[in-house]
Amino acid sequence: MKLKRTLITLSAISLLGGMALAADSEEGFVSLMDGKSFDGWKKAVESPETWTVQNGEFVAHGNRCHLFYVGDEKPFKNFHLKAEVMTKPGSNGGIYICTKYQERDWPRQGFESQVNCTQGDWIKTGSLYGIVNVGHAFSKDNQWWTQEIIVEGKTITVKVDGTTVLQYTEPEGAQPGRPFTRVISEGTFALQGHDPGSEIHYRNIRVKRLP
Repeated sequence: MKLKRTLITLSAISLLGGMALAADSEEGFVSLMDGKSFDGWKKAVESPETWTVQNGEFVAHGNRCHLFYVGDEKPFKNFHLKAEVMTKPGSNGGIYICTKYQERDWPRQGFESQVNCTQGDWIKTGSLYGIVNVGHAFSKDNQWWTQEIIVEGKTITVKVDGTTVLQYTEPEGAQPGRPFTRVISEGTFALQGHDPGSEIHYRNIRVKRLP
């Protein structure tokens, strides 16, 4: 019994040590979800039933509806956003940055970082939709991956599980387009519920403000 207890104690110490290292690597990051509710987030008014909280995750499954982060009144300008994402086969979604709350339709302000492993749209995970389109999926359905979006000045970097998918620097003098602005500016974040055939899970969403 003493040997078993010692092994259990050593395992616990090892686990705590690993958690401490993980915490150090995440220094400065703040969680944007509590794992129990939509506190700090606001659903668009169209099809709010698309979004549910399950097992500590935000789940999008239903008609188009976007979920906006409203938990911090100070807009995000330079930042490092991380989210763990998992798709079911044939699903389409996205993570919006530099955006603002909108009651209906596709968000017109900011950029969409695509979430799509196998859905028919050829533009795959990590793409800046309509700006830098990537045809290869660096992610797989039914598996969690970490999607990172880093904005520093006029440069956006997107990573999937540590692999840099793209780095986009906005051209000098870029002007807002219509109906989608797609220019780098301060704003907030949003998650996309795309269609009834898509099911996407999000967890451990966190952000670090950069100078």
